[in-house]
Amino acid sequence: MTVATPAAPKNRTIMRPGTVKTSRRKSATWVPPLLVALGIIAVWYLVSYVFLDEQRRFLLPPPHEIFTDAFFQPDVISDIMVALGRTAVVALVGLAIAIVLGVAWAVAMSQARWIERSTFPYAVILQCIPILALVPLIGFWFGFDYPARIIVCIMIALFPMVSNTLFGLQSVDKGQRELFQLQKAGRWTVLTKLEFPAALPAIFAGMRISAGLAVVGAIVGDYFFRRGEPGLGSLISNYQSRVQSAELFAAIITASLFGVVIFAFFGWLGKRVVGKWYDFSAS
Repeated sequence: MTVATPAAPKNRTIMRPGTVKTSRRKSATWVPPLLVALGIIAVWYLVSYVFLDEQRRFLLPPPHEIFTDAFFQPDVISDIMVALGRTAVVALVGLAIAIVLGVAWAVAMSQARWIERSTFPYAVILQCIPILALVPLIGFWFGFDYPARIIVCIMIALFPMVSNTLFGLQSVDKGQRELFQLQKAGRWTVLTKLEFPAALPAIFAGMRISAGLAVVGAIVGDYFFRRGEPGLGSLISNYQSRVQSAELFAAIITASLFGVVIFAFFGWLGKRVVGKWYDFSAS
C-alpha cells in the first residue's frame, strides 16, 4: 500500500503584524495629501479650461504650462535657483538669530516673573504690528540690502519661538519641580536638568513655525526693498509686473517647497533629539 506524502509547502511571505501596521501608517501619512493634491490639480484644470476663456487663460495657466514655460526653460529655472539661494541665506540667518533671541528671551522670562510681566506684552505687540507698515521704516533705518531683510525675518519669526519656549518651560510637571526643590537644587540645575529638557518638544514646534515665517519674511523684505542682489521676492515682483503667469507660479511654488523643506527638517531634527521619549509627530 502506497501512502501519499503531503506536498512540501510553498514558500510564503509571512507579514508580521508590526510590518502591516507600519505600512498602513506610512500609507495614512502620504495618501491623503496626495489625494488632496490631485483634487487641487483637477479643480485648477477645470477653472483654466472651463471657467476662463482663452483670452483670459493667462490669469491662471494650466499646471502643465508652468513646467513647459518655466521649470523646463533653462534661463527661467536658472534665475529662480539663483534667487532661491539668496533668499535661503536671508531666511536661514534670520531664523537662526530668531531662535537664539527667542529662547534667551523666554528663559529670562521664566526665571523672573517681573521680566515676563514687563516684556511679554511687547512680544505680543510685535506679533500684531502689520509688518508691511514697518518694512519702509526698516529700509530707511538699515538700508535696503541683506541686513534689513534679515531684520524683517527676525521680526516675523521671533514670536513663535518666544511663546512656545516660554510655554514649554512653564509646563513642567509640578511633582517633578517639587522633587528638585526637596533636593535643594539650584536655579541653574532646575533649568538645565528639568525645565529645558521638558521644553524641547515645544521649542522644536516653535522652530517649525518660525521656519516658514522666516521664508515669508525673506520674500517680503526682498519684494519691497528691490535693491542689492535680487531674491525670490524681487523675481516675483518682476514676473507680476510683466504678467508672466507661468513664471510667477513657478517662483511661488519654489518658495513654498523651500518652506516645506525647512519645516520638515526641523520636524526630523525634533524626532532625532526628543523622539525617544516623546511622540513628536503628535505635536
